[in-house]
Amino acid sequence: MVAIPSLPVGSTFLGEIILIALIAIVLFIIFKLGKAILKLLFGIIANSILGLIAIFVLNYFLNLGIPIELATMVPTAIFGLPAVGTLVILRFFGVPL
Repeated sequence: MVAIPSLPVGSTFLGEIILIALIAIVLFIIFKLGKAILKLLFGIIANSILGLIAIFVLNYFLNLGIPIELATMVPTAIFGLPAVGTLVILRFFGVPL
C-alpha cells in the first residue's frame, strides 16, 4: 500500500494562489481567442457587405447580370472585392454564373 502525502491543514494559501493564477491564465486565453474570433467575424461581415454593395452597383450601372445567390455570395463574403472582380471577369468572358 502506497501512502499518499497530504498537505498540512494550514497550507491552503499556496493552493489558492495557484488556483487564482490558473483561472487568470485560462481567462486570458479565452479573451485572446474571443478577440481573434470577433475580429475574423467582423472582417467577414465587412467583406460581405462591401461585396454585396459592389455587386448591386455593378449590376445597376453596367447591367452585368451577376445573380445574388449562394454561389456568388459565399466567395464574396470570404474574399470580398477580389471575388467580385473575379465574378466580373468571368461574366465578361461569358461564363454563366
